[in-house]
Amino acid sequence: MQYDVNKYMELIRKKLSPYRFHHSVCVAKAAVQLAEKYGADVDRAFLAGLLHDITKEMPPEEQIRWIKQGKLPFGEVERRSPAVYHQMSGAVYVRDALLIDDGEVFTAIRFHTTACAGMPKLAKVLYLADFISDDRQYPDVETMRAKAYEGLDAGMLYALEYTIKDVVGKQRVLHPDTTSAYNEIIMKEK
Repeated sequence: MQYDVNKYMELIRKKLSPYRFHHSVCVAKAAVQLAEKYGADVDRAFLAGLLHDITKEMPPEEQIRWIKQGKLPFGEVERRSPAVYHQMSGAVYVRDALLIDDGEVFTAIRFHTTACAGMPKLAKVLYLADFISDDRQYPDVETMRAKAYEGLDAGMLYALEYTIKDVVGKQRVLHPDTTSAYNEIIMKEK
């Protein structure tokens, strides 16, 4: 499937801060590299990477409106997890405002922060690309990059463990989708 990448590049350049724009381009490039390695659709990977944070800088109230308009679950866990608003609002925005009717792209954007059980390949690619993009600099990023290239599940497991430790260490709400994704990989390996 072909998309007008230049149109979306200009859109995010206008909607996002220079920092977030640069991050989105870096994630799109990382998603392409992972898609090539693991046999996911490269065009969809680039598009999902480019648009994954399209609503991240919207005010929370506006993000919640998009989430509710899209009829996505928004319970107490979500309400207490503002860091996940943009994955839900972004997926709905891409589908409903940009009219990109692509279930794979929707799912990839929808779960790029929490992950979930049953993630398709493209969603795993985006989840990992967001962790390993060239602009990322955190203490364990080189290990994360190596794990991402060992295998999709190896990368996912390492990234999920990292996320769980980080969220628990900060005493924040851990989204059940993250737990489900972790448990699925662990049970598959054992």
